[in-house]
Amino acid sequence: MATYTTEIASDKISSDNPIHQRLLKAYIAAKPLVKGNLLEVGCGEGRGVEVLMPLVEHYLGIDKIQEVIDSLTEKYPTVQFQQAVIPPFKGLAANSFDSVVSFQVIEHIANDRLYLEEIYRVLKPGGVAVISTPNIRHTLSRNPWHIREYTADQLRDLCLKVFDSVEAKGIGGNAKVWDYHEANRISVNKIMRFDILNLQYRLPAAVLRWPYEVLNRLNRNKLHQQKGQAVTDITHEDYLVEEHPEKGLDLFYILHKRA
Repeated sequence: MATYTTEIASDKISSDNPIHQRLLKAYIAAKPLVKGNLLEVGCGEGRGVEVLMPLVEHYLGIDKIQEVIDSLTEKYPTVQFQQAVIPPFKGLAANSFDSVVSFQVIEHIANDRLYLEEIYRVLKPGGVAVISTPNIRHTLSRNPWHIREYTADQLRDLCLKVFDSVEAKGIGGNAKVWDYHEANRISVNKIMRFDILNLQYRLPAAVLRWPYEVLNRLNRNKLHQQKGQAVTDITHEDYLVEEHPEKGLDLFYILHKRA
């Protein structure tokens, strides 16, 4: 169906496995938090549909890519999918969802405050939203697909301007995960040493996307060749929910709307 970018990460490409499992972990960690009427903002390729669908009464997934929506509608006929460019969440009524999940989305949104306000608006009183995003403290290079990334405190402060309470956690990992991350860091640094003019931070994002994709894919393939099973054997169980968000590769925040 789609051409997988390194930004999406595929469960069908072996070298993407550590990233796929890391993203899958957010859905696993959200299982005890979802119920009733669920909205997923930015459902992407549907990575978490099978994980969360059995736990809720109704599942609506929205995403901006119509091709993705069409494919998911065919694959999961009991789930509702809609094409939407957000924010705002046009056509979604206030106080209509018990739960909202939105993983690896906020970093792509220009108006991040409005994005959070819209999640708050559509949540029922007493509802819970769960979001994730990369922890900038562990970012290895500029990602030109991201408008911004956050520290733990920056994201907490932003969320507290909208939500009534915030549980700030992280998605970290065991030794297998951090060994892969360290190998990745060393490999990326070898590539970035040629950027003596610091162009990754000086050029427009649109200019950087193609070389980012090429170099990132080459890097992941190289790590797969070098590490073999150390790449393919990582599972979502190797990723851990951390009580301190600073320890996470990703920030994993649970947002509450007062009843």
